Amino acid sequence: MFFPPQPQHAAQRSPIRGPALPIGLAVTAIGVLLSIAGAPIAASAPAEMAMPEPLVVQEVPAVEVGATTAADPCSEPSVLEAIAVADDSAIIAGFGGGESFRAAVVAGNAPCIALDDPAHVWVVVNKARPLAPLSFAPSSLADLPLQMTTRSGQARTDVAAAVGEMADAAAAEGAGRIGANNGYRSYDLQVATHASHVRNSGQAGADASSARAGHSEHQTGLALDLVACDSSCGAIESFGATVQGEWIAANAWEYGFIVRYEQIGSGITGYKPEPWHLRYLGRELAAAYHQGGYHTLEEFFGLPAAPDYTH
Repeated sequence: MFFPPQPQHAAQRSPIRGPALPIGLAVTAIGVLLSIAGAPIAASAPAEMAMPEPLVVQEVPAVEVGATTAADPCSEPSVLEAIAVADDSAIIAGFGGGESFRAAVVAGNAPCIALDDPAHVWVVVNKARPLAPLSFAPSSLADLPLQMTTRSGQARTDVAAAVGEMADAAAAEGAGRIGANNGYRSYDLQVATHASHVRNSGQAGADASSARAGHSEHQTGLALDLVACDSSCGAIESFGATVQGEWIAANAWEYGFIVRYEQIGSGITGYKPEPWHLRYLGRELAAAYHQGGYHTLEEFFGLPAAPDYTH
């Protein structure tokens, strides 16, 4: 039987008796009937009933966990040029600054940086990391521009300049005058220094307050012990409680120094707290150390704790 197409009047037909069909099913059923009758289906469902666009799933490339995508900073021309002239500040700048340098070293992405090279400000010397060679001596030393209480009044040239600037700033800000007990100590002098501590305190006591020769930061020329000098200079042991000691704890990082042995890090370094013992890192690394809230160089560079000598 032939049913003439009447798509225009479909909406005028009498309602279908019986249970009401959902709108979507009703539309589908009408389309099927019209198709059987040979009527062309020219119209789709009304706009308010339009079917949703099909979901397109895009594949996301798999990312290997722990993959390193950063380029090797040691291949950068600026870094290579700075290494050629042994310019530590320029090398660090070539990495993108102090924090980027630290992060690259910790991630193992800095093959041109050796933390055991005593010629650089980033060297780490502790009870498990001796100097190489043990008798190392800095290539350049200068007199410290401070009042001294011993004859060990030298440090690396860059350290001497930085501590002079820092002492001038402390005095200008009303923090008093800063002097030094000692700076660079040679291997032989460190042998004698540690031996005197052993005589006075025993081996364990000496190892908690004095480095053995070849393990001392003083031997690198990058460390010095400060004293407070007003009418006269006091002892190093009283430095932390002085106005000068408080100023140094808050401001030394701005001049490239850190307080190397703090109470909070004693279990890592194996040394009693020494608020007088400053270690020079240069302004870039000292700023990263301070801003990152670190308390030991071991943590800063992701190295193991070294509370005891390994040999």
